[in-house]
Amino acid sequence: MRVHAVHQLVEYRLSQATKPFSARGSKVERCPYCRIARTYCICAHQPDPTAGFAILLLYSDNEVLKPSNTGRLIADVCSEAYAYQWSRTEPDTNMLSLLQNPSYQPILVFPESYLFDSNDLVPDDKPTFIQDKIPLFIFLDASWREARRIYRKSEYLHHLPVISIQPEKISEYVMRKSDQEQHLATCEVAALVLQEFDMNEVSLKLQAWFEVFKESYMLSKTREKRDFSRPILTQYLSDSKVEK
Repeated sequence: MRVHAVHQLVEYRLSQATKPFSARGSKVERCPYCRIARTYCICAHQPDPTAGFAILLLYSDNEVLKPSNTGRLIADVCSEAYAYQWSRTEPDTNMLSLLQNPSYQPILVFPESYLFDSNDLVPDDKPTFIQDKIPLFIFLDASWREARRIYRKSEYLHHLPVISIQPEKISEYVMRKSDQEQHLATCEVAALVLQEFDMNEVSLKLQAWFEVFKESYMLSKTREKRDFSRPILTQYLSDSKVEK
C-alpha cells in the first residue's frame, strides 16, 4: 500500500490532538489509512496511481479526521498528491511555494457563482491553456460553509484560474447514481473535473474506488442494510484482473 500526503496529514493531526476524536463513529476500531473498520480494510486493494496531473487538498480543521472524508481517495489514484490543513493566519509555506512553481498550472475547483472578480475561469480549450505544464487541481475539502470561508479568507486563491462544475453536469452525473441527492463528495467532484480535462480513465478509476470505499465503510454501520458478501469489491477485483 502506498502512503501518501493525506495519510501523513492525518497522522500529524492526530499527533497534535489534545483529546481523542469523539465524533460519530469514533468507537469503531479503524484502519489508520483507509479509515474503514479494520475488519473491512481496503488498503490491500488500493489502485495503482496515475501520473500526468497533481492534486492539492486544502483541509478545514474539522474535515481532516473525519473517517468519511473522500479526499484521500483522490490521493489514492493520483501519484502526485499534496495535502495541507488550512490556516487563516499562517498558510503553509510549502503550499505557497507549490502554487508559485512554474512547472505547474494551479486550477482551483470552486463554484463560479461565489468567485471574486479577480478569478478567471479556465477557458474551453483546456489543452492549450495547460500547454506543457502539469495541471494542479486544488480542492477545498471542507463543509460547504467552511469551504466558502476558506476561499474568502485566502488571498493566494483569489487570482488562480478556476474550473466550476456546472449544475447540469452534476445533475447528469447524479442521474447515473442509485440515490438522487444533489450533493457530491469531494472525490465525485474530482471525477467530474478529470472528465472535463479528458482524463476519463483515471476518472472511472476514481469512481470505482469510491464505490468500493462506500460499500466497505457502510458495513460498520449497524442501522444500515448491509451485504457482507461485498459484491462491489468482488466486481472491482474482477475488473482489475481483466485490466492487468
